[in-house]
Amino acid sequence: MDTFERDGLRFDVRDSGPRDGTGTVLLLHGFPQDGTAFDDVVPALHEAGLRTLVPDQRGYSPGARPSARSAYAMAETALDAVALLDAAGVRRAHVVGHDWGGATAWVLAARHAERLTSLTALSTPHPAAMAWAFTHSSQVARSWYMAFFQLPRLPERYAVRDLRRRLVDGGLPVDHATRYAERMQEPGAATGALNWYRGMPTSFRTPTPAVAVPTTYVWGRDDFALGRAAAERTRRHVVGPYRFVELDAGHWLPETCPEQVATVVLDQVRAVA
Repeated sequence: MDTFERDGLRFDVRDSGPRDGTGTVLLLHGFPQDGTAFDDVVPALHEAGLRTLVPDQRGYSPGARPSARSAYAMAETALDAVALLDAAGVRRAHVVGHDWGGATAWVLAARHAERLTSLTALSTPHPAAMAWAFTHSSQVARSWYMAFFQLPRLPERYAVRDLRRRLVDGGLPVDHATRYAERMQEPGAATGALNWYRGMPTSFRTPTPAVAVPTTYVWGRDDFALGRAAAERTRRHVVGPYRFVELDAGHWLPETCPEQVATVVLDQVRAVA
């Protein structure tokens, strides 16, 4: 399977690995990535007998770029993940999400727990912990760009201009930074990616419940975007088995720490076997 559809939108997906192995892992990327963010993670998962599903998410797949801001609310992106599992014939999966993919993974685990065997969140804290951190820490200063991205048109020019250099300066390897920057030049790509931020007002109208599925949260202590306050607060919003893993790393965990990420995911998979 290389595509799936939901509500008239067509999503690109990388479906690979054993079909008769030990389970399925759904991996969700963030901004301004695409599914290739996990290219160095999936081989270890395949070696362990796991099938992997890695979509280019809403706004990133050329056939799935709706224009309405509300179309990018987390309730919608979580339903995209459910639709992918349905199309792949997977009843339950181990879900891994990074950055905005992590936010989607938290909502998926909270509202569609019956579809998850486990959750591994990379970088992104639970949404309620993030909301708390905005008023109790320096997180609002770290996240200044979220308010800027609410503006029309101007953020598109900023996002595309010199994006490769800014990603490299933020710790992303050059090959990934080059690929992501080139994709943002495609018609509608920058708007589709930025609309994840523009969907935040709709997302936050409905609080995300606590998560009961077995959860591992992985955070890099040098993350420029997501601070310690929200990272440590996240445990208050998980009522199931929980593990917090702090890495000596920055924000781009799938690209810069693929072996450590794969190990953490496999540890989580084995813990619930």
